Amino acid sequence: MNQSRLQIARKAQQTHRANIQRSIEHRLQVARAQGNEKLIRQLEAEMKHFS
Repeated sequence: MNQSRLQIARKAQQTHRANIQRSIEHRLQVARAQGNEKLIRQLEAEMKHFS
């Protein structure tokens, strides 16, 4: 694979990871607003996995 393809693949991977983190953060905000402690714990664990 040439260098530009590697850079494109890395950028796509970074973008994908950032999108997942934003999604989890949003879901965490909603869970907190609803007071859903079980979901909050699950989402916090998921965030640690992606950090």
